[in-house]
Amino acid sequence: MFVGVARFDLHIPHSGSLKAKRAVLRPVVERMRNRLHVSVAEVDHQDLWQRAAVGVTCVGSSIDRCRKQLQEVEKVMGLAALEGAEVTERSIKVVNMDDL
Repeated sequence: MFVGVARFDLHIPHSGSLKAKRAVLRPVVERMRNRLHVSVAEVDHQDLWQRAAVGVTCVGSSIDRCRKQLQEVEKVMGLAALEGAEVTERSIKVVNMDDL
């Protein structure tokens, strides 16, 4: 079993409130959950208006499957710019659970 983990740090320059921040994040998170069937959560900077960190995980039977799924996640995060957010940093890793 393989587990893919990704973290994306976002800057949301036009956000003036936490409500505005959620309005930008919600479509991106829902798109990933509905289309890619991954687990998604805001994992840091919950109290900051213009910053967010989104964590994404997936589980698969092969490393290639996890990598492909995380590549799709990267594409969706790239579309976050359409919602008003820009990815400032990303970290992606796939691990074999047998190696832990």
